[in-house]
Amino acid sequence: MNKSVWKPYVFWILGVEAVGALSGFLTRRGSELYSQTITKPPLSPPSLVFPVVWGILFLLLGVGAARIYLSPASPERSRSLLAFFIQLAFNFLWSIIFFNLQKFGAAFLWLVALWGLILWMILSFRKVDPPAACLQIPYLLWVTFAAYLNLGVWVLNP
Repeated sequence: MNKSVWKPYVFWILGVEAVGALSGFLTRRGSELYSQTITKPPLSPPSLVFPVVWGILFLLLGVGAARIYLSPASPERSRSLLAFFIQLAFNFLWSIIFFNLQKFGAAFLWLVALWGLILWMILSFRKVDPPAACLQIPYLLWVTFAAYLNLGVWVLNP
């Protein structure tokens, strides 16, 4: 791969990772309070697991978005990038709703909407670049697991 092809990958990966880092920074106090005071459901992983998993998922998101961006211009490509940005915004805001506001019911509903947006993104990506869509499957699976955890926290912490 020549040097110019790598630039969009670096841009998209760093951009997505920056969104994740900003989200983590803005919710660090809420996250600390959560880990100290909230009753968690069974199968809750240690707190250290979350930044590692999200770092990998954001990497995959960035690679997928770069692949879509590098695809020939088309209405499908435009819809895919729109789906990408909308789900990324929903992802970013979920952390604030869950950790900072501790509105666990609202966060669960937000996460269900995010799950639908991720599915829309995957289906859109598949029309443009099937490998980019496949890279998003771990993200959908993780958000499915996150929905279980969110629902458990909501039920256990009325």
